[in-house]
Amino acid sequence: MFTSQGPTLRELAAQALSSIERGYDLLAPKFDHTPFRTPDRILHAVADTLRDLGPFDAGLDVCCGTGAGVETLRPLCRERVTGVDFSAGMLAAARAAAPPARGGGPQVEWVRADARALPFADAFDLAVSFGAFGHFLPAERPRLFSEVFGALRPGGMFAFPIGAPPPRTAPLYWAMLGFDGVMRVRNALWRPPFVMYYRTFPLGEVREDLVRAGFTVRLYPLEEFGRRADGSPNWRLVVARKG
Repeated sequence: MFTSQGPTLRELAAQALSSIERGYDLLAPKFDHTPFRTPDRILHAVADTLRDLGPFDAGLDVCCGTGAGVETLRPLCRERVTGVDFSAGMLAAARAAAPPARGGGPQVEWVRADARALPFADAFDLAVSFGAFGHFLPAERPRLFSEVFGALRPGGMFAFPIGAPPPRTAPLYWAMLGFDGVMRVRNALWRPPFVMYYRTFPLGEVREDLVRAGFTVRLYPLEEFGRRADGSPNWRLVVARKG
């Protein structure tokens, strides 16, 4: 799963026994060499879909990590792109890895903040997020979505990819089930908690929470990832529009 440049088993254990913030501070220098980073293939598919929905002036990457989503936004936004994360270590890695601003490209800024208390109001045309939703319990989703809603300008969009759940016959189904089970035991026995679950973000419930937050929701199939046996797409882009 990991390259020789990635974290050791001991380093992963230290992360898993920390808080989410401290764990990602520890992981940040090697995060891009783990499977936890969103694959470029998904980033490119999202960008291709969003390009047809623009143009955008200002973009926000919610829980930006080491900045892969910010780099996805830069070609889509004309004025500025902001990455927000509550891990100082991840933000430091993002700043260090970010290429210099291109001539005529958007300004890039990094902000340390909790996604459940975003320090923005009516500031962005587009918000995205990649691979972060497992860190929020289902009860926290309404607050998270409400904060993103408040950060967007009227007509602004909140977009993120979501994969179809694997069938019970797939090894991935059981791997995800087992991982979530281990995390629940860990959090019952150890403090501080480390919230990271793979099966707590089902599309139906997520869509309902987005609508309750005030969004209108549309789904775009990411066709490059194919379709399931029932014809439904393996991956979709959720686009929630404010107002």
